[in-house]
Amino acid sequence: MKYRRLTKEQFDELHLEFINFLSTQSITHDEWTNLKVNKPDLAEMELDVFSDLIWEGVLNKAEYLEHMSPKHLYLFHLDIDKMQAIVINVKHDVDITTPEGYNWLRENLMDESVEFLQADKAYTDDKNLDKFKMIEQGAVITKGDLFKYFDTLIN
Repeated sequence: MKYRRLTKEQFDELHLEFINFLSTQSITHDEWTNLKVNKPDLAEMELDVFSDLIWEGVLNKAEYLEHMSPKHLYLFHLDIDKMQAIVINVKHDVDITTPEGYNWLRENLMDESVEFLQADKAYTDDKNLDKFKMIEQGAVITKGDLFKYFDTLIN
């Protein structure tokens, strides 16, 4: 397995897609039920293959990631050949993961305790795995509104 298995909730949401996946492998409902009981290892493998397929599709479409910690906001644009990063460091005594702290940041972007950094980072040989690792560390896929806003503000 390249990524990680989808959660039960994710499988529930993707129920129809999983049925289609099984049908492309010529596995009927009865055969799937039989597999789960009599060949659980094979059933587990099918779940893993499906999970990887879903992750590949999601990661291929992802264009922006965001990760917020109490003192940092990391914004990424996932270009074809590299990641562009904007990092906002907050040196003020505030936690930007709270509504109050985030509002403070919005109102004090030009305060001397707010620092903006930009960088480009090349992907490794597997850019989807690079994206996945960032998600596993807490980044979320977004539409990029914050990245675009700060990119315009900085540049």
